[in-house]
This record gives sequence, structure tokens and C-alpha cells, in this order.
Amino acid sequence: MALFSREKTKMIDSERALPGRDREMPVPERHYVLGTPLKPPFPAGFETAVFGMGCFWGAERKFWEADGVYTTAVGYAGGYTPNPSYEEVCSGSTGHAEVVLVVWDPQKTSYDEMLRIFWESHDPTQGMRQGNDVGTQYRSTIYLSDPSQADAAEKSLRLYGDKLAQAGYGEISTEIKADQPFYYAEDYHQQYLAKNPNGYCGIGGTGVSCPVGLTA
Repeated sequence: MALFSREKTKMIDSERALPGRDREMPVPERHYVLGTPLKPPFPAGFETAVFGMGCFWGAERKFWEADGVYTTAVGYAGGYTPNPSYEEVCSGSTGHAEVVLVVWDPQKTSYDEMLRIFWESHDPTQGMRQGNDVGTQYRSTIYLSDPSQADAAEKSLRLYGDKLAQAGYGEISTEIKADQPFYYAEDYHQQYLAKNPNGYCGIGGTGVSCPVGLTA
């Protein structure tokens, strides 16, 4: 069991990753809760971001409940395998994290607010796990949809890292990267907790408030 756990928490090399497929996973046309499209094109001027914070079922709900969010979808990003299946991602053989695509109206909310929700909704110091969920697919990630997001993401990490350290937590392990393709997850994963209200949700924050958007 210990060996199995170590393998699950070690990123696979690109040469060993599964080959994947050309065909995208089919998903519903519209969001089960918000009624908005799951796929682009999105309204002109709207902004997007991709976050990984553990099991994507609970993570997605955090964002679709937020004011100003237009739509959300769950998927996979940060790995090597094109259009992977859930089982392939969970095997640790694709390199992907479970992630949430978030689309919002910048007239109603902001990237800083999305970052606040991200930081406060999970424990970003746990490495390749989130609570009892262990594996590379549960790692904490911020994948940049636009280069302009880089400074805000890095600043938020520094600010929240200081707050966590003051509260006795370890170093943040969140991965921040650009140019990471987003692959939609299977249709039954989309808005899972709205369809299954008693379903599993492993999302839980540290209780430490995030000072995103404030002067350091």
C-alpha cells in the first residue's frame, strides 16, 4: 500500500504517459444549474481561468455559486494525454489534474475574486493530495488563461502563503503554469453535485482568509 501511494503521488514522465485520443469527450450543451453554454464561444469580453483544488465535483460548485460567474465546467489539464478519460487520469498515467474551467463577467466580478475563492476553498500546502484524496490529479493548480493573469496569481500566492505561515501551515505547493490545454471531463461529471446533492465532496479550506486584491 505504501508503494502504491508513492506511485500515485509521483508525476509520470511524458514518455510514459498514455497516448489519449483525438475525439473530445461529449458534454451537455448547457450548464445544469446556470443554463449557460459549457463550451465557447462565450460572450465577448468575458474572462476565463482554470483551477485545480482537489476533487473537481466540489470545486466546481464553489465557483458556480459565486456572483458574476457565467458558466463552469470540469475537466483535466496540466498533463500530457489528449482527451483523457476519468479512469486514465485517476490512474496517474496522464499527468493531468482535475480542474474547473470558470467563465465570468468582469463587469460583475474579477480574477482577484476567483483567486480568493480558489485559495479559501482548499488547503494548497498538501502537495499531491487534498484531504483523503491522494494522487497527482488532486494537486493544487492555477493554469493561466491569459499572460495578464500571471502577476495577480503570483502575488496572491505570496500573500496567502504569508497568511498560512502565520497560521502554522507549511509552504504552498500550488502549481502556476501557462499554456495548459483544458480537456472536458465526461458528461456525468459536469455539475455533479447539483445532479447528486448527497454526492461526495472532499473540498475543505484552511479557515485562513485570503487578502487577495489588498495592499500587501
